[in-house]
Amino acid sequence: VQLQASGGGLVQAGGSLRLSCAASGSILRINAMGWYRQAPGKQRELVAAITSGGSRNYADSVKGRFTISRDNAKNTVYLQMNSLRPEDTAVYYCNVEGNGRDYWGKGTQVTVSS
Repeated sequence: VQLQASGGGLVQAGGSLRLSCAASGSILRINAMGWYRQAPGKQRELVAAITSGGSRNYADSVKGRFTISRDNAKNTVYLQMNSLRPEDTAVYYCNVEGNGRDYWGKGTQVTVSS
């Protein structure tokens, strides 16, 4: 199973980015899908997650600004990030729970300038 993430980049504070992550390979059933991030010198943290039934969970720091969604037909999860702040700067990783285990993407850099 491979996860291919895209959509990161450099944006000014207040701007928007949309991350995408597509899962491919021998994955029988995808349960939860999510995004994590890791800033320099900090631990990896959950940003947002969405279950197969559509229930969403967000970190307090991104509530009201980020929206997670998924396309089950495409095995793809999205993260719409609005009103970005410099503290959102990090490497963002997608995560997929399926086949009884977790899969991780390689990460995509998001940099927000002030």
